[in-house]
Amino acid sequence: MPGHPHTAALDFAERPFILFWEVTRACALACRHCRAVAQPQAHPQELAHGEALTLLDSIAALNPPMLVLTGGDPMMRRDIFELIRHATEKGLRVSLSPAATARLLHTDFAELKAAGVVSMSLSLDGATQATHDAFRGVPHTFERTLEAARRAREAGIMLQVNTTLSRTTLPELDGFIELMKQVQPDVWSVFVLVPTGRATLDELPSAQELEAVWQKLLSLRGTLPFAVKSTEGHQYRRVLLQAARTAGAEPPRHLIPTRDGKGVVFISHTGDIQPSGFLPLTAGNVRTDNLADVYRTHPLFVQLRNDDALGGKCGKCEFRHICGGSRSRAYGTTGDMMAAEPLCPYIPAAMQPAK
Repeated sequence: MPGHPHTAALDFAERPFILFWEVTRACALACRHCRAVAQPQAHPQELAHGEALTLLDSIAALNPPMLVLTGGDPMMRRDIFELIRHATEKGLRVSLSPAATARLLHTDFAELKAAGVVSMSLSLDGATQATHDAFRGVPHTFERTLEAARRAREAGIMLQVNTTLSRTTLPELDGFIELMKQVQPDVWSVFVLVPTGRATLDELPSAQELEAVWQKLLSLRGTLPFAVKSTEGHQYRRVLLQAARTAGAEPPRHLIPTRDGKGVVFISHTGDIQPSGFLPLTAGNVRTDNLADVYRTHPLFVQLRNDDALGGKCGKCEFRHICGGSRSRAYGTTGDMMAAEPLCPYIPAAMQPAK
């Protein structure tokens, strides 16, 4: 998310850089690749208001630089403003990831800002109204997203736009870039599809197609009026470092070496503690377990933070400490969260033939 403080000295073994809390799975949209498989109604075992406040206290004790309230659609919770205010009062830096619905547009964005929302992420998964609305499953979502983006900027809320790259959306890459120039977010987050929830394996782009995307974004670096980052596309960090080495330049700043379970933690609508929303492996539950203890000591998280425990070519790659590949996509494609990233064509130096 945009606006995070510098985290070069952050120890991921002690606390995460970013914590995602899925406050509800209720959502009015029916997105084609929804990680949460969101439903129209809230789950009956969703954390109640009192449990939610207690959880925020636990999150504040863990002290991540960024808390993202996501869903489903977080605006579907009646107490969302109370949760935002409580988190802010506890010193947390709150980001909101709502669905672009009529409900959102009936919300006072200045009130969201006053409650403590520092940044907001909205999704544009089609470069045109037709393709975006088809992806989201509900008409008029495209225009609502553009309107919500405008209101966020007017309210002084930093804006991130998320775009899913899949086999279906990849041909629109140039269209997405032009659309972002119009929307002008603070950050454009390019999310590489993970086969979980409603997303399927046949929608994954190829490793070569994805590498071409990174090279395209690299060629535009410094020319766009917004920052570009990748989500579940850690290979882009490798591409940036390779380019810097070739040019004899300093490595890009603010390449934060997070990945699922390493600087990232996810709490589900029912309180399950997981490495990310895309890696559905549970290490505990906030109703019965201490959040900080689970993040710091549970074998699942400890293993995910061990760069040298990575399997296949990821474990031999000289970029494993900054990249490490998507553990979610490795799990979604092979069932092994430590397996090699399936969408990276790079051959580590240690595996290349001797010259």
